[in-house]
Amino acid sequence: MAKAYSCDLRERVMAAYDGGDRPEEIAPLFRVSARCIYNWLKLRRQTGSVAPRHSRRGPKPKLAEHSQRLRELVAERPDATLEELRNELPVKVCIGTLWKALRCLGLSFKKR
Repeated sequence: MAKAYSCDLRERVMAAYDGGDRPEEIAPLFRVSARCIYNWLKLRRQTGSVAPRHSRRGPKPKLAEHSQRLRELVAERPDATLEELRNELPVKVCIGTLWKALRCLGLSFKKR
């Protein structure tokens, strides 16, 4: 995926537009397309800012809504294996998914 244009560039383009120039005149100066400028104008009308929107890539994690239950399980049985934790969860996930969820939560699941 392409990287978003910097906020500095966006603000300079908007300043030129606010100065009275048309997007078709501004585009070649800043090496962006006129369509891009129109999109930034629309974004500024909607949000009040031209900062790039942050998008979350990929599907929502399966265990996102079960993070509290996962914390409780690890607190109750810190020496449980991944397989044992997986059997206690209300959703079916693979071991790798469970491991990634525990890592993202900052939970340790090593045996003592």
